[in-house]
Amino acid sequence: MSGAYKYKNLQKRIFINNQIRASKVRLIDSDGKQIGIFNLNEAIQKAKEKNLDLIQVTDKVEPVVCKISDYGKYIYKEKKKEKDKKPKKSGELKSLRLTLKISEHDMLTRTKTAGKFLKKDHKVRIEMLLKGREKKFFDFAKGKIEKFLELLKGTSPFRIEKELKKEAKGWTVIIAKL
Repeated sequence: MSGAYKYKNLQKRIFINNQIRASKVRLIDSDGKQIGIFNLNEAIQKAKEKNLDLIQVTDKVEPVVCKISDYGKYIYKEKKKEKDKKPKKSGELKSLRLTLKISEHDMLTRTKTAGKFLKKDHKVRIEMLLKGREKKFFDFAKGKIEKFLELLKGTSPFRIEKELKKEAKGWTVIIAKL
């Protein structure tokens, strides 16, 4: 039987056992079935017989609604409900760099990494930076990125957010999960 001060990050304060101020309570069993209306002392006694806590669910109705349950499990479920209410943020932008001299095996490894990012709903920026004399091979570099995208298409589906674009230092494309 735990105290109500243990979990401070919940929005509302949850009253249990002797902290409940009402004289009569509407009692709900641990299975979720309504038992009836009882005096507070009788309800606490029923909860103690089952080695559980009497938890005040709501005080907005008369008589207040209380549930016989394990306090820790109840708090866990409430936190989970609050977490599910929060909107999930769309994934952040992850970046993968390819080079002009990338080997076949390294390209396969990068496709696996990109696939993992896409499964976690992240957007992936794939960039191929060209340095010095490599800048002469813009078309070859474009072919390498297109080959990478074909390999990736075989493992995990995606859509192109931002088309393959030629930039000052190389090529860039942004992809996201379908």
